[in-house]
Amino acid sequence: MRMRISATLSLFSVALTLGGVLNTAGRAQEMRAPASSDFHTSASNLIIPQARAYTIRPEAQRVQISAVHADVRILHQVATTTMDVSLSNSSNQQQEAEMLVPVPDGAAVRSFTFAGSASEPTAKLLPKAEARSIYQSIVSKLRDPALLEFAGYNLVRSSVFPVPARGTQRVRLVYEHLLTAEGNRIDYVLPRSESFEARETPWTITTAVQAKSPISAIYSPSHQITVAHTAPGHAVVRVGGEPKLEPGPFRISYLLEGNGLTASLLAYPDARIGGGYFLLLAGAPASARAENRPAIKREVTLVFDRSGSMKGEKFEQARAAALQVVEGLDEGEAFNVIDYSDSIASFAPRPVVKTPDSMREARSYIKRLAADGGTNIHAALIEALRQPPTAGTLPLIIFLTDGLPTVGETRETAIRRAVIATNPHERRIFTFGVGYDVNAPLLTSIANATRATGTFVFPTESVEAKVSQVFRRLSGPVLAAPQLATLDANRQATTRAVRELLPAELSDLFEGDQIVLLGQYRGDEPLRFRISGNYFGTPRIFDFKFDLNSATTRNAFVPRLWASRKIARLVEEISEAGADVAQMARAGSHASAMRMSRMPVSVSDVSAGATDPKLKELVDEIVRLSTEYGVLTEYTAFLATDGTDFSRREALNEQAQRSLVENAQQTRSGMGGVTQIVNRSAQGAQTSANRANTFLTQNMERIEITNVQQVTDRTFFRRNNRWIDARLLHRERTIEPDQIIEFGTPEFYRLTDRLVAEGRQSIMALLGEMLLLIDGKTVLIKAPPAK
Repeated sequence: MRMRISATLSLFSVALTLGGVLNTAGRAQEMRAPASSDFHTSASNLIIPQARAYTIRPEAQRVQISAVHADVRILHQVATTTMDVSLSNSSNQQQEAEMLVPVPDGAAVRSFTFAGSASEPTAKLLPKAEARSIYQSIVSKLRDPALLEFAGYNLVRSSVFPVPARGTQRVRLVYEHLLTAEGNRIDYVLPRSESFEARETPWTITTAVQAKSPISAIYSPSHQITVAHTAPGHAVVRVGGEPKLEPGPFRISYLLEGNGLTASLLAYPDARIGGGYFLLLAGAPASARAENRPAIKREVTLVFDRSGSMKGEKFEQARAAALQVVEGLDEGEAFNVIDYSDSIASFAPRPVVKTPDSMREARSYIKRLAADGGTNIHAALIEALRQPPTAGTLPLIIFLTDGLPTVGETRETAIRRAVIATNPHERRIFTFGVGYDVNAPLLTSIANATRATGTFVFPTESVEAKVSQVFRRLSGPVLAAPQLATLDANRQATTRAVRELLPAELSDLFEGDQIVLLGQYRGDEPLRFRISGNYFGTPRIFDFKFDLNSATTRNAFVPRLWASRKIARLVEEISEAGADVAQMARAGSHASAMRMSRMPVSVSDVSAGATDPKLKELVDEIVRLSTEYGVLTEYTAFLATDGTDFSRREALNEQAQRSLVENAQQTRSGMGGVTQIVNRSAQGAQTSANRANTFLTQNMERIEITNVQQVTDRTFFRRNNRWIDARLLHRERTIEPDQIIEFGTPEFYRLTDRLVAEGRQSIMALLGEMLLLIDGKTVLIKAPPAK
């Protein structure tokens, strides 16, 4: 059921055409609206902050958008959006500009101000139909179809105003609208262009949320965000610090706290899989400590590498990190310190409760440690796992190493299996790899297998800072050992309702954490989930029921996020299967490696065309998902290359297989091994779009692939100046379009209207020709070339 709360009368009493606005002299001036919906302007420039600036008259100098800052204040489901737009004019002549701002349904303009003087400033809020007419008029004049992506929005059209010569004009628009809600979830959308060309405009976005109830989770599927909870019902959201903001609308959803764990569902219908895709968002109470509810106590064991390679600054930082962790424990929590090289030592035979006496002894013990010897990772882990647990605590291990296993058991598969087999107390192992000379897949797989995470400290980074950052996140355990079950209508466990859950196992929930679970659902019956676990030290069960009648193609980010995580999981399987092959090959024992491997295939075998059925199956699925959803990684980036022939699918799969064997399997340490794991870990836990397909190369270079784009729920590959629907790639070289639509014709705008009705008008943001699959027919849109 949709939940709406009544807004204050003042929100809806704001006139669509403002009665007045103040210039810098403080004079109120009458605001007059444009006479018609057709776009007529005497201005020399057109400004659309969500997209770009256009020069209307050829002789005019272009006005640039130098910055856009959006400040969003959400108060009890009413959002006030303030857009500050800075315009720069580098010419020696004063320029005139007109501004168009697409806004959501129900928006009401509260104010529009700018610096300087203007004889007849105007501002008017236009409904969708009138706005669409204006956009079509502009598109026809400028021959740029990208603006049609805003055809589904209302529009604020501002007055003509001067931009001073070699100066800056600052404009402020403030509008309000009532946010939509679904149960305890409230959604906000700030319209922005899907076009990567529009990313040249510098944007910053800050959102402050004030709710009547405490906020349990805040999530953005569109952008990476940081969230600061300033009070139980107050939070500040900032978009991640990328130099160029990810394109597309800015979206956030937040959950209001219920009775314990709160959850909501975002669903995308897809008849091809007999149901669709879903994203389950859940959050624990953020106000737990404010209500004096005691969090679960922790037992932390620091497993500390003191091998000879740690000597120097690394060792001093690691010692400082160990002291900081122990000092940071709450009273009554337990700890131990295990230090290892080729031999194993420990502060105590089992974890001890933090007291003034135990702290004094621990400080002395840590300060006396010295670095020498080899690296016995296997024995150190077994020693940490065999400790008797401290009753009533969540057992955590912080495991730190800067090297490969060189003493005792060194086989990656054997160490990984030993960790799983000798962990009866279900200790979580948070691993830290210091530098590049570590077995990155081993450390990450150990962490993943124990509901923890792996972290890597690059040579230029501080060990102390990285360990402290992770340890701060481990404060206040709220829900330990969570288990997820899917129920049928009779509340009995079923395996038929959902499949392909990612992650397959839920991690512990700490203060400020949230669950983002992705999967596929079958049918259209309501989904029922049960999450159980140790909730604030007490066993508790939470049942949720979600109707699927709100599933919509506008949630196209859900299947893409699922595909990203699925690809990461498939690559992890391939990597783990090649662990001992790679190790034995490095040792020069190829024959032994072939006998030990579950997948008897080497680089030369792959090159010769030999294939293992299991490996081939995994690679084929990776290529299929990459093509269908436009999710490319370092292993499949070649798919974006001009000239790639998708009609030769087997050849593409073999090329991907070579890349996966040579890199994911054979490269396990060094800079290349670490960067692969960093990429894979980010992808496996991905919660936001990453539309640019950003990843790190093995030389630590940041790469983007923007000639493959998923727009709404369609994927396009760019070939020369033409965007091709991914569903047509296998026959792109021989295809004859069933219909050709020329830009600006009635057929062109009828197609636009259809895309608007489907919520897919953002496809028009792709500049250049487009080859689409519509109703089983191929349609070539002859749009103007990209400028």
